[in-house]
Amino acid sequence: MNTTHSSNRPGATMRHGLWLISALALSVLSACASSGDQVSGAMQVTIKPGDTAHCDSSPCQVSFQMPPGSGTFEVTGNETKIGDFPAGETVSLGSLWESNAIKVVGASVPAAYVYIPSQP
Repeated sequence: MNTTHSSNRPGATMRHGLWLISALALSVLSACASSGDQVSGAMQVTIKPGDTAHCDSSPCQVSFQMPPGSGTFEVTGNETKIGDFPAGETVSLGSLWESNAIKVVGASVPAAYVYIPSQP
């Protein structure tokens, strides 16, 4: 009597593992893709937490939609304080000369990223 199961055949475990890895990779990629908008602009961009922006000029005027809440939040760019801004408003972060990771300190929101070309 043959009681061999598919998981005991050579290669069956490997195929199952490859399928599982592919499914997990697709899951991670779709989570990353849905975290924010892709924004582009020349000389200025407006972003919100989770967005990725590409600005065609340096400097680039960056406006930022603050997360909802009350009071103010500290905003940083590349770990350097830009300022304190009121919750729920669109604020100017000023003219940025280089790419920045924009974070809202104390808010549970994802960072936003602004890619700005380097000056020659």
